[in-house]
Amino acid sequence: MILCSGEALIDMLPRETPAGERAFAPYPGGAVFNTSIALGRLDVPTGFFSGLSSDLFGGILTEALSTAQVDSSFAARSPRPTTLAFVTLTNGQASYVFYDENSAGRMLGLEDLPILTEDVSALFFGGISLMVEPCALAYEALLMREKENRVIMIDPNIRQSFINDEAAYRARIGRMMAGSDLVKVSDEDLAWLCGHDDLRKGAHDLLSAGTKLVCVTEGAEGVTGFSAEHTVRVPANKVEVVDTVGAGDTFNAGFLAALSDADVLRKSKIANLDEATIQDALSFGARSAAVTVSRAGANPPTRAEL
Repeated sequence: MILCSGEALIDMLPRETPAGERAFAPYPGGAVFNTSIALGRLDVPTGFFSGLSSDLFGGILTEALSTAQVDSSFAARSPRPTTLAFVTLTNGQASYVFYDENSAGRMLGLEDLPILTEDVSALFFGGISLMVEPCALAYEALLMREKENRVIMIDPNIRQSFINDEAAYRARIGRMMAGSDLVKVSDEDLAWLCGHDDLRKGAHDLLSAGTKLVCVTEGAEGVTGFSAEHTVRVPANKVEVVDTVGAGDTFNAGFLAALSDADVLRKSKIANLDEATIQDALSFGARSAAVTVSRAGANPPTRAEL
C-alpha cells in the first residue's frame, strides 16, 4: 500500500449560471488527495492520511476516497471546517485563493499520527500542508519516523503566496527532501528552491543531499529523471489542454503506480533503479497526466483508460 499524506480540500471551480452569473462549484481536491484518488483509479492499493472534517464538505471528500477504493481509515477526524480553495483559470492555468484557518487539515497534530500496518510499503507527501503550522510539523515527524523502513516520495508543489515564514519552510522542505528517496519538482519549484534556473545542477544538489531520484517536470516540455547514474528524459504527450488542474498530482500517481508494478517500492531496490525502470515510470506518469489535462478539473484516468 502507498499511503498519501497531505491536504484534502474542496476546489471551488469557476462556473457560469444559466443566467450568466459567475458561480463556483465544489469539487474534491487538494494535491495529495488528488494523487491518492489517481492511484486508486490505477488499481494500486492506496491509503490516505490527513485531517478530515465531519462537515458537509468532509463527507464529499470521504465519499470520493471510498469510490476510488482508497482506504481513509488512517485519517484523523474532527468537527473543524474543511479547507476551501477558490480557483481561477487564465488560459487554462489555475491560480488559487485558500481559506484554511483552523481547518481540520491545518490543525492536524503529532497526536494524530497513525500507526502504520506492515502492508504500507511507501509514503507520499506534498502540497500546501507542508507550508503551514501545525500540520507541517506532523507530516515532517511522520516522514522522519518512517524514512528508514519505507520508501518516501515528496512533491513540494510550492505555492509561494501560502508561505508565511519562508526561512522555516525552506529549512523544513530541505530536511524532508533529504529524507526522501524520490523527489518530484516542477522546473519553477526547483528554481525557487535552488535560486537559479540550471535544472541539472539543482537536481544534482538534491541528489547530493540524500535523494535517490529527482523528477523535474517542465509542463509541455516533458519530464526528466535524474539519479546518480542516469539522466532520463521523457517528452510530454501531445493533447488538447482543457486545464492543468491536477496534472502534477496525476503524474505522481502514474509514476508511483509504475514503480509499484515493477515491484521496486522497497528500500532495498529504490536506490539503484536502472534506466529502463526510470523511463517506464516517467512515461506512465506523463501518459496519466496527459489524460487529466485533456479534461476539466482534477479528473485522473483509470487504468483501463490508459
